[in-house]
Amino acid sequence: MITNICCIGAGYVGGPTMAIIAQKCPHIKVTVVDLNEKRIAAWNDADVNNIPIYEPGLSDVVAEARGRNLFFSTDVDKAIDEADMIFISVNTPTKTYGVGKGMAADLKYIELCARQIARVAKNDKIVVEKSTLPVRTASAIKDILDNTGNGVNFQILSNPEFLAEGTAVEDLFAPDRVLIGGDTSLEGQKAIQLLVDVYANWVPKDKILTTNVWSSELSKLTANAFLAQRVSSINALSELCEKTGADVNEVARAIGMDSRIGSKFLKSSVGFGGSCFQKDILNLVYIAKSYGLDEVADYWERVIIMNDHQKRRFAKNIIKTLYNTVSGKKITFLGWAFKKDTNDTRESAAIYVADDLLNEQARISVYDPKVSVDQIQSDLNYLQTRSEADNSNGVHVHSNPYDACKDAHAIAVLTEWDEFKDYDWQKIYDNMLKPAFVFDGRNILDAEKMHAIGFQYFKIG
Repeated sequence: MITNICCIGAGYVGGPTMAIIAQKCPHIKVTVVDLNEKRIAAWNDADVNNIPIYEPGLSDVVAEARGRNLFFSTDVDKAIDEADMIFISVNTPTKTYGVGKGMAADLKYIELCARQIARVAKNDKIVVEKSTLPVRTASAIKDILDNTGNGVNFQILSNPEFLAEGTAVEDLFAPDRVLIGGDTSLEGQKAIQLLVDVYANWVPKDKILTTNVWSSELSKLTANAFLAQRVSSINALSELCEKTGADVNEVARAIGMDSRIGSKFLKSSVGFGGSCFQKDILNLVYIAKSYGLDEVADYWERVIIMNDHQKRRFAKNIIKTLYNTVSGKKITFLGWAFKKDTNDTRESAAIYVADDLLNEQARISVYDPKVSVDQIQSDLNYLQTRSEADNSNGVHVHSNPYDACKDAHAIAVLTEWDEFKDYDWQKIYDNMLKPAFVFDGRNILDAEKMHAIGFQYFKIG
């Protein structure tokens, strides 16, 4: 029986997952470690509302388990040494250099974890891949661990996360499925069962699937690829709807009632973002190309191309509608996170729309209820399109939505936060320059209401 778990990585996956395991398994000591002292300090903040990741319900879970059997620390070696089971939940960004640049996953952090585990471990360990990883990564980890000369036996399991940010706690409490992949040997099967037993404390056994490790790794990439494909498909139709007079929401509702298709992920928008969809599809493209499967690679790459087109198209429509120039004009962004109920901004559509408008010398004001000014500036600086000073001068972040919208030429809704629907839009209209434009990149506002107030209102599809 597992009594001590360590998780390397206190980010969007590791933090919430371990918090739920700790809450549901009070007999297991769970330690989350990270070299980022600032992040660990935030997880240990006396006020649980200040933890570094915003997820509805997560603060309550942390408050219950922290200090009882849930701990956050920067002492990585100690946690590895004491653990029976080690989760690796570090970032695996798309490579920005060398072979596979722009497509392949960068596994340097995974390798560093493996080498640290190999150096520290004095007794047998189960190592669980929790990061999103390309197929056959487990093999590379095992090679590193098995060639340390310490005589320690390691079992490598793949346990991909299927969390949707904004509903992560709910997804962890009642997952559609838990997928565990491991070696087909007797020892591998024993390791699988030990992890099954952890999840079985709250997840029904029929929702825990076991496979070989390769199937588990590929299932994660494929699931995200299929979901992203649906978003790009409906977005491709949104442009056609705008040309033909069809309504994309009506089309989505009609096809979503087909039981073979279903209604999920048929919401047209300015494009998908987040840490997984783009990265995982590009990874799939890279894997396909590495096996010479160019047609397969091209097929999946089109999903990304369509998503990028949707973001550019949204920005171009703003420029075209504002009389082909936004130079010196104030454009207010409502939302910066890639989706509601999270403070995660990775691959957010807002970043790329802002970048395009800044290239046209627009003045951008931003309001997002959970994203900090430092994060917004960091996102733009990461693109290296212009100097940090130019980004800072071009983008102003507000703590009040009405201040952000005052004297604006146009408003762009980039995140589907529920609160945006309930604003006093008459008040916003009265304080904007006329004609007042609203570009709804998430199709969340009432078109009739907006037109009745006096807005020039544009939605997608």
